[in-house]
Amino acid sequence: MPTEPGPIELDVRELRAVTGWAAECASRVLPLFEQDRPGDPRPREAVEAARAFAAGGPRTTALRQSAWAAYKAAREAATPAAAAAARSASHAAAAAFLHPRASAHQVKHVLGSAAQAALAEEENPAGGRGPAEGTGQWALRHAPREAGAVLGRLPAAPPGGGRAGEHLRALDAALRAGGHTG
Repeated sequence: MPTEPGPIELDVRELRAVTGWAAECASRVLPLFEQDRPGDPRPREAVEAARAFAAGGPRTTALRQSAWAAYKAAREAATPAAAAAARSASHAAAAAFLHPRASAHQVKHVLGSAAQAALAEEENPAGGRGPAEGTGQWALRHAPREAGAVLGRLPAAPPGGGRAGEHLRALDAALRAGGHTG
């Protein structure tokens, strides 16, 4: 695991695999946002843009804009669960823009969607799936091998970030330890 920022190898196949997985993580919690803001399509559009890239589409300005739009939608959400769900969608679209640079910030491009989705479930006042059945565990079981391979080229997840940061570091540690079956 690198400790100094520097270039890493990263190919489009890895970007597509990570982005597709991130989109699936976000899609698990989209209903939390859509219940809060039923007329706001921005997070769903970000997830769909991420899926299109993962399926072979181009990495475009529109894809990047959909990530920013979902992020803005998070700021307009009325509940913490809805805000985290929108941030998960934002991270899914942003996963396509992982840079080939060994920086701890890049870990958020790989794991941000899963971490925010886990936070959205945790913040959901209606309850729902418990920690053992939630998106965090689902993400580990369904992580593509490419996610673990890319993480192995990056420094560990950065400190901070509140509860979402805790989810990020837990996912990072588990995937680095081979805690996935993807």
